[in-house]
Amino acid sequence: MRTNTPVAAHAIDARSATVGLADALELDLVGLLGLECLERDLFRGRCIAGNPMRAFGGQVAAQALTAAGRTVGPGRAVHSLHGYFLRGGDPSAPIVYQVERLRDGRSYFTRRVTAVQGGEAIFTLSASFKRPEVTGDRHLSMPSAPAPEDLTDPYERCGPADSVGPGSARSLRVMSMRFVPRSAADGMAEADGLTRQLVWFKATERLPDDPLLHVCALAYCSDLTLARTAALDQEPPWPVRVVPSKIFMASLDHSMWFHRPFRADEWLLFAQRSPSATDGRGLSMGDFWTRDGQLIASVVQEAVLRPARKSAVPPTTPSTSPGATSPEHLCRS
Repeated sequence: MRTNTPVAAHAIDARSATVGLADALELDLVGLLGLECLERDLFRGRCIAGNPMRAFGGQVAAQALTAAGRTVGPGRAVHSLHGYFLRGGDPSAPIVYQVERLRDGRSYFTRRVTAVQGGEAIFTLSASFKRPEVTGDRHLSMPSAPAPEDLTDPYERCGPADSVGPGSARSLRVMSMRFVPRSAADGMAEADGLTRQLVWFKATERLPDDPLLHVCALAYCSDLTLARTAALDQEPPWPVRVVPSKIFMASLDHSMWFHRPFRADEWLLFAQRSPSATDGRGLSMGDFWTRDGQLIASVVQEAVLRPARKSAVPPTTPSTSPGATSPEHLCRS
């Protein structure tokens, strides 16, 4: 079997080469994004659960982007991705990522990735990379929000032992989060049918200086809270809510655009909004800013939005995530 030699060294590659897939699930964010190279354009990974018996969709998307990035040369940064969740992934089984090199142009490079499990596609991703250019610069101003140091850690009310949903606990706790109270943010009031929330994010540990790793980390965390923005008119976010969620949510698709360089291990403000919820679907959008006000990425996601069932998640539902379902189980005693 032929082994693919990456055209550029990545921190994710180094971690994958030194630990097994099972070990990677117990590691930090770098380990969770790690992949094993099987041969040219073919990779294998494992995912932790975002909901009992369901792979975390944000990790599947981030691993697919990792696979695409490992087939692109240095100096070619990803600028956009578009993904569809087709089936729920099984966290107890490996996922194979098949990369297709659709185009290698002078400036732009396109990859398509299919995540396969049990002989069926569970997720597809298209990603575009490009060489940097020097042009004019303009972007939307950052919304005002309290500093993350002035906000409460939502995990402080959780016990140290995640006896319920340990997979979901790991998927969340690799990222530090600070939810901005509605009373502390400008423009958070619901108006004209728009729901909003502001959340600060950063990786809990310092990450290596690998641009691909930081982009994939952002793809990972973008799926933690975005979908639930569409349900804020029905119930508050989990740090505020004291009862289990009555809403079932599951990611259907996910698109991102990366505008400027950033580090995922430094605080980023995620401003999220939802303009529509109908027909069992909720549409959410979001923008990421650095602390100094640089707009670095934008996200759009649609998710299933239905009343929660007492029975298990239907087998036909696409991948779920802590943000799409509900992480309040982390704080049960």
